[in-house]
Amino acid sequence: MEALVEQRKESRNTLAWPVSVWLPEASRFFNGRSSNVSKTGVFIRLPLTAPVRLGHIVELNFPRTAALAEEKGQFARIKKGKVVRIERKNVLDTAEIGVGIAFQ
Repeated sequence: MEALVEQRKESRNTLAWPVSVWLPEASRFFNGRSSNVSKTGVFIRLPLTAPVRLGHIVELNFPRTAALAEEKGQFARIKKGKVVRIERKNVLDTAEIGVGIAFQ
């Protein structure tokens, strides 16, 4: 059995929040949920049908609450990132894949 070595540079914060991911290769958005987030990246859950691959550059759209949108003047926080991890271990139970994305 192989030991996993922690490679994260920043601490993670648990955050279950809706997120839309634009996949240029598919020319469409896929809706999912974040699991955790840090200053340098995010781990999200997407439908099994999302054709995401390691190395893809994606656009993440985090919607804001109405109050925060009014305060910030935007209805979403948009970030670009690179897919650095794809996890399929619970795919049969949840029909979802886990995707690690490093912010650019």
